[in-house]
Amino acid sequence: MKRVVIVGGGAAGFFTAINLNLPADIEILILEKSNKLLSKVKVSGGGRCNVTHACFDPKELSTFYPRGKKELVGPFHSFQCGDTFDWFEKRGVSLKIEDDGRVFPNTDSSQTIIDCFLKEANQKNIKIELQTGIQNLVPNGNEWNVVTSNNDVIPCNYVIMAAGSSPQIWEMLQALGVKMIHQVPSLFTFNIKDSRIEGLAGLSTKYAEVSIPSIKMESDGPMLITHWGLSGPGILKLSAWAARELEAKKYKFDIVVNWLGNESKESLIDRFKNLRSSDPRRLVHSYSPVDLPARLWQSLISPYIPHDLKWADINNKAIDSIALELSQGVFKVDGKSTFKDEFVTAGGVDLADVEFKTMESKQFKGLYFAGEVLNIDAVTGGFNFQAAWTTSILCAKSISNALVSEKSY
Repeated sequence: MKRVVIVGGGAAGFFTAINLNLPADIEILILEKSNKLLSKVKVSGGGRCNVTHACFDPKELSTFYPRGKKELVGPFHSFQCGDTFDWFEKRGVSLKIEDDGRVFPNTDSSQTIIDCFLKEANQKNIKIELQTGIQNLVPNGNEWNVVTSNNDVIPCNYVIMAAGSSPQIWEMLQALGVKMIHQVPSLFTFNIKDSRIEGLAGLSTKYAEVSIPSIKMESDGPMLITHWGLSGPGILKLSAWAARELEAKKYKFDIVVNWLGNESKESLIDRFKNLRSSDPRRLVHSYSPVDLPARLWQSLISPYIPHDLKWADINNKAIDSIALELSQGVFKVDGKSTFKDEFVTAGGVDLADVEFKTMESKQFKGLYFAGEVLNIDAVTGGFNFQAAWTTSILCAKSISNALVSEKSY
């Protein structure tokens, strides 16, 4: 019997399996180490499943990937966000675009995506074995022997590695001779203990700029104050682009925050001096004259402005101080927090060793890679799933073409 084995029952593994177009006598087998399928799909987007992002130009789409930017341009010409829409629509799953570009099922439920995948797998008679990890992968001529955690040996024609960031799988691939880039966390929040944001968890800004001077990296976007520090799209983007540099710093570094985005210190000074003239009797703490929550405004200016001070009584030195605080506030980061269920890593199979037209290993014929096992990761917003769909489709097309050709021959 001809057989295709897919290691990993997550997004990439399932999408590869259900897009294989093979004769009925060729077995498709998914091996999943845990007792759950599609666990990241389940929790993605707060349980709504952020399936992709509304960016329909392949070259622009590739710019959202700190690792994989160059390599993904070609694959995205084969299968990008518009193709993702078409794929789901053809299977009765309607998608919607939110204001920030993220794409979700109309039902706002990840179960819709899971049900779609399970239905497709059932219709194609895909075999699934749970609680079955693999401990070895052995080349056998033009075929492979997959040795499971139960010491069973499964012969197959093709192996697709879609096991995400599993350390055991990475070690096994490395032992086989596949070049691996060591993994580090990506998409994490910054741990900050600072009186200026203490007690303000849940407050957010519409747009902020944040930079790390020591490595000359910066980002922008909405920012969220949490119980442990700072998060939100602006922080998460920065953590992704600077993932390796921040690991080298052991996650101890200074950040500079412009809470108002690109508004300069000089612009703020002018604004506050105008307020001193136009609204002199109002207490400085009584309301936020800038686009910030009132409690955050009060907390940031408290070290410089007494609570009972009116705008008429504020001097130039104090105005300079609060303008500097709002536009160039310095915070010390000491550690990170990751999303345990939606954990994303930088690292994986070296992209130089992968043929990106097919996702096949350049070293080992019949060995393919899809999803997060590759050294590809993206900023938040549905981009990581899009990379999974695209690499999975390329795997499936290549293997389908090869097996159908072999059978007809």
